[in-house]
Amino acid sequence: MTPKRLAKIINEINNILLPRVCFGCNAQLFREEHILCAVCRHDVPLTDHNYLEENAVDRIFYGRIPIKKAASFVFFSKNGLVKNLLHWLKYKNQEQIGGFLGEWCGTLLMENGQLKDIDVVVPVPLHPKKLKKRGYNQVALFAKTIAEQIGAAYCDDWLIKTKNIKTQTKKGRQSRWESSKDAFELNASNRRDFKHVLLVDDVITTGATIESCAQTLLRQKNITVSVLSMAMVPEG
Repeated sequence: MTPKRLAKIINEINNILLPRVCFGCNAQLFREEHILCAVCRHDVPLTDHNYLEENAVDRIFYGRIPIKKAASFVFFSKNGLVKNLLHWLKYKNQEQIGGFLGEWCGTLLMENGQLKDIDVVVPVPLHPKKLKKRGYNQVALFAKTIAEQIGAAYCDDWLIKTKNIKTQTKKGRQSRWESSKDAFELNASNRRDFKHVLLVDDVITTGATIESCAQTLLRQKNITVSVLSMAMVPEG
């Protein structure tokens, strides 16, 4: 028996003993499905944002920070499929969801020929204490997969988070801005010569975290910053 055939048999046995289920509806997944069943995947609220036309994420940063272009992959709501996915990703040790979303998003970007001029993809960092507690940065695999898809470098040690901020989900715009202000620094021991950075986060609400990160990156000369997030909270 070949190793490939043996691996297939083991995988099928595992699926019987520990069936893979959809992170959206908990239905058992078919062999060709991954993370989400076909029905839930169809129901994911894609934003259809691109890097050619103005969108709602661009407008968040107008007059605040000179970002070249911004976009989000999906819409986030208080109750819904995307919230469940990101909850599993962030708090339930399901890091592979980030890779799944990154591959999907990156494929769409490549199909439309976008982000060809990006040199490096940089995830918004976690504070070291939070990273140690969680074990991984929930944005990292999404960002790394995007970098692979668009043929850019990936750098997760250029930005450092110096303030350990508590969750901001219940804070208003001003409180979020005050908390995120001066929360990031450039890694002085890791000088980089990249020119166009794609800064990546999980959810954009007020844009305070991205604004703080972008301000830090723009302290270097001849840097251009664009933004991508997994999700955004819709206007209104």
